[in-house]
Amino acid sequence: QVQLVESGGGLVQAGGSLRLSCAASIRTFSTYTMGWFRQAPGKEREFVAAINWSGGTTYYYYGDSVKGRFTISRDDAKNTVYLQMNSLKPEDTAVYYCAADSRSFSVPRLADFSSWGQGTQVTVSS
Repeated sequence: QVQLVESGGGLVQAGGSLRLSCAASIRTFSTYTMGWFRQAPGKEREFVAAINWSGGTTYYYYGDSVKGRFTISRDDAKNTVYLQMNSLKPEDTAVYYCAADSRSFSVPRLADFSSWGQGTQVTVSS
């Protein structure tokens, strides 16, 4: 059973940075697609970023609202995926969720991910 544990959330001022981490209990972690999603109060869960490896190439995917500001990365030796968030804005305030799936996707979507973490709160003050 896959377990995902997020950490690194908190309160930050607009323009600041945070790095989220997600530790995964997955034996074949390097083959999994890992993703980050977020959900603000009263809104649907939104795709943020994903990373997967296929055919010797690492692929990165980003939501339009975070392109150029957020970076997803992974450390396969530590079974951990990261989300570096820079130039944070108040509209980035949300609960951020880590997600995982054993398949590779050309366009990662919320419905494609089978395992989810409990979420970590990110609050950006203006």
